[in-house]
Amino acid sequence: MPPALEQLLVQHCAPTLLGAKAASLISLSRSVFECPCTLARQLHERFAPSGLCFTVLGGCARRVLLYVYRPALLQKALSCRRAQRILGACGYPLRGELEALLTHLRRRIGADGGFPHEIGLFLDYPPGDVEAFIQTGGAGCKLCGYWKVYTDVEAARRRFARFDDCRARLRHMLAAGQTLSALLEAA
Repeated sequence: MPPALEQLLVQHCAPTLLGAKAASLISLSRSVFECPCTLARQLHERFAPSGLCFTVLGGCARRVLLYVYRPALLQKALSCRRAQRILGACGYPLRGELEALLTHLRRRIGADGGFPHEIGLFLDYPPGDVEAFIQTGGAGCKLCGYWKVYTDVEAARRRFARFDDCRARLRHMLAAGQTLSALLEAA
């Protein structure tokens, strides 16, 4: 794995890589990563046995959105009643398989009219916060961190601290000369 990719994955995906979060999203520059779709496929094939999946959700001429997720955790996050209600209101197939939900998300990302805010559900944000963000247009949050928090501030602070710890642990590992690949393959 290229060192530049390791650094980006640690910076943006550490909680997902360590199993503390269902999914993360990272924007890759096509000028740095010449074939990001091929890279995503290679990463997926290499790390799927350890429970991590990589896929491209969308992109433009300059950038590609790489989605890193743990299917079991993501399925759980998307299956709660409140998440299902939000997804249903956005036209997602209810009770759909995970791949059908991701396919619908890709279509929504590719459609004109802005970025689909329900993506927060696919990033393992609390459904109440996603719903409030959609309703308020992002205004009036109580705390801003990995996402805008409208509901349980203390629970969000605990999760944010856990996510920060994940990032710090992986940064320390890389600084000590270990590779992210070795860690993920051992998982």
